Amino acid sequence: MHKNSTFAIIFFTRKSRSNPKELLIYARITVDGQRTEISLKRCIQVCNWDNSKARARGISSNSRILNKYLDHVYGQLLDCHRQLLEEFKIISAKSIKARYLGEDDQLKTLNELIKYHNTNMVSVLKSGTMKNYYTTEKYLNKFLVKKLKTNDIYLKQLNYRFIIDFEQFLRNYSPKKKRKTLTNNGVMKHLERFKKMINLAIKLEWLVKNPFSRFQLRFDKYDRQYLSKRELELIENTYFKSERLERIKDLFIFSCYTGLSYIDVKQLTAHQIVKGIDANYWIYTKREKTNETVKVPILPKALVIVEKYKVISKEKGSELLLPLYSNQKTNSYLKEIAKRCGIRKNITFHVARHTFATTVLLSNGVPIETVSKLLGHTKLSTTQIYARVLEHKISEDIQNLLVRFETKKHQSQSQTQSTFF
Repeated sequence: MHKNSTFAIIFFTRKSRSNPKELLIYARITVDGQRTEISLKRCIQVCNWDNSKARARGISSNSRILNKYLDHVYGQLLDCHRQLLEEFKIISAKSIKARYLGEDDQLKTLNELIKYHNTNMVSVLKSGTMKNYYTTEKYLNKFLVKKLKTNDIYLKQLNYRFIIDFEQFLRNYSPKKKRKTLTNNGVMKHLERFKKMINLAIKLEWLVKNPFSRFQLRFDKYDRQYLSKRELELIENTYFKSERLERIKDLFIFSCYTGLSYIDVKQLTAHQIVKGIDANYWIYTKREKTNETVKVPILPKALVIVEKYKVISKEKGSELLLPLYSNQKTNSYLKEIAKRCGIRKNITFHVARHTFATTVLLSNGVPIETVSKLLGHTKLSTTQIYARVLEHKISEDIQNLLVRFETKKHQSQSQTQSTFF
């Protein structure tokens, strides 16, 4: 409940320094004896101002326009006072001025939200994730300029139409540089990041109504690429005379048998290879993406690669265990490897991680809970994206089921014959 307070608005003038015959017009807000002033960016001839009425004299066109503007300002300031009362905000001359000028939380802009989000999240999110947010910011700015003909917009102006118009802008955007237009999932990822920024605005009480409340993100489901057992063996058994291709092949195979992502393989050091309680070698590391601790037993084929490159690493005096090229070069070389092996799949380094989850673990009966731990996932639902029930696994499980049926049938017949005799 607000206490009773005094509140007044008056208009007054000051002499112009540049022109002594002109007066500059100001509004003064007073609350409980404390006051603040707002320049109205209007001027009037000295002879045309009435101090007693705080309005322009006469009935000329200029006087009527100015007086109408002053009445409008007066009404807006009263409305700002009313809004603050209804919102149970502190009533002061400065808070009314801030609301009128759009400088309080009620009139935060989209660019202010983006700047606040990116400034505060840069120390929380990974650089790769922040890079994606910067890209979303660029698309939002282009949308504002091209479609709304403005550089910024108040948060309270955001609505459902803004979201669907931005979605269509992303779907139809044609980049100047030669590259593919955004796919449906690419569009949804930008909207997902924008939605997270809007949720932040709601938590900060910069926004009351969520423009995403009736909007549904629609991601297309697709099967992630992985190598079958035959394809994996084909790459393993192929020797490349080119040193770069042989190296990339080795490191790709290493990832296929450890499930480590590109960045985790690249940053792997000899100190992270330790002997576990089972007397076998394990990799103890943290996922760069989630900072989750991962403990992976090193399978024999992966261990051979570790031993091979450990020697090279020592000779070069490098702490890094495996010599990887840049992600772009690595993926380019993998496409060359796939072509030479006759594999018609779009292979990237991340395919190795899917292959580890699907072909190496799940298809060999490893429980999905164990797979989730080895991949360093925080939620089992994330692992289910990688999980695939392969046809031969279905066939194998059904055959086992039929065997159990036959066994039970024979047991039942034996019991019946025993009872009869």
